[in-house]
Amino acid sequence: MTWEIEKDSLCKEFTFQNFIEASRFIQKIIPLAEEINHHPDIFLHSYKKVKIILKTHSENKITEKDYQLAQKIDNLQK
Repeated sequence: MTWEIEKDSLCKEFTFQNFIEASRFIQKIIPLAEEINHHPDIFLHSYKKVKIILKTHSENKITEKDYQLAQKIDNLQK
């Protein structure tokens, strides 16, 4: 699945085998977000799905930082 634009945000949903794997994925995102000082909205739902929503809140739109973090998050899956 690719990143999609929803309501001025860059969004993607990831599905894992179970709750533990989904939680571990979120833990891997945290240092990436801290590294570039850009923090996504993260929703863990249906016990194994993680939805990431990226938007630069100070700009109220998608910016280069969002695309950079999206790429870093995608690289976690490789």
